[in-house]
Amino acid sequence: MGIREFKPTTSTRRKTRLEDRTSLDKGSGPRKLTVAKKQRAGRGNQGKITVRHRGGGFKRRVRIVDFKRDKLDVPAKVLGFYFDPNRTAYLALLQYEDGEKRYIIAPRGIKKGDKLISSEKTDILPGNAMKIKNIPSGTFVHCVEGYPGKGAIYGRSAGESISVQGPDTSGKFMQIRLPSGEIRLVYADCMATIGQVGNEERMNVKLGKAGRKRNLGWRPEVRGMAMHAAEHPHGGGEGKGKVGGQAKDIWGNRIGTRTRKNKRTDKFIIRRRRTKTRPFAKK
Repeated sequence: MGIREFKPTTSTRRKTRLEDRTSLDKGSGPRKLTVAKKQRAGRGNQGKITVRHRGGGFKRRVRIVDFKRDKLDVPAKVLGFYFDPNRTAYLALLQYEDGEKRYIIAPRGIKKGDKLISSEKTDILPGNAMKIKNIPSGTFVHCVEGYPGKGAIYGRSAGESISVQGPDTSGKFMQIRLPSGEIRLVYADCMATIGQVGNEERMNVKLGKAGRKRNLGWRPEVRGMAMHAAEHPHGGGEGKGKVGGQAKDIWGNRIGTRTRKNKRTDKFIIRRRRTKTRPFAKK
């Protein structure tokens, strides 16, 4: 699992860096562990476009990933590794002793034939899952739950790792340090998987051409400076102008303003990822 480079036969191929998937298993894996994905092209539940510049791309099927790791004390064998078009991380296919198969996010360092287990407390080995209260401080984990039994929501992307800081004063919560630098609390009974997410070289990928971006479902986005003044705050002017003042979106809202309004979970955040307040940000 590395990066493929190409001979510089053209200026595009000289800069292209793609994932090397030769170590992955061929095919798309068990079809029973997938469901059809309907193309919504950035639309919400009312059918209106809520995210612009989305649409098209390859057809995909959603892989059913086990984010809960709730099959406790049953050893599982790693059968293989598969590509998932819906995420940056690879998937590992597990087969439990009772015959059931499940996908999990593939951790770094595991290989075919390894035995993994999920339990309340188990060995500190990559791929094993356990309650975060039983994980020693300083251990790197991924796929951490926010609430017990809800499934992992933190540390699911390629190369991500979360550091366990230790329990808080009450003992009801555990402190974790996210890759962004944010330190927050999670319940002590939440499940977490030991190790770092694999495919850590995904950050070095360069698609090289617009066609590959279109295949991923991204449509072109026109710069505001290229529009007329009536179409965008950055538009208009004679020749190649500059953006006057703070950058804005097409509706005139300032770009970069913090929009987080979830006060319900503010109590879980000990240290935010941003330490300095921007001059135009609302306090």
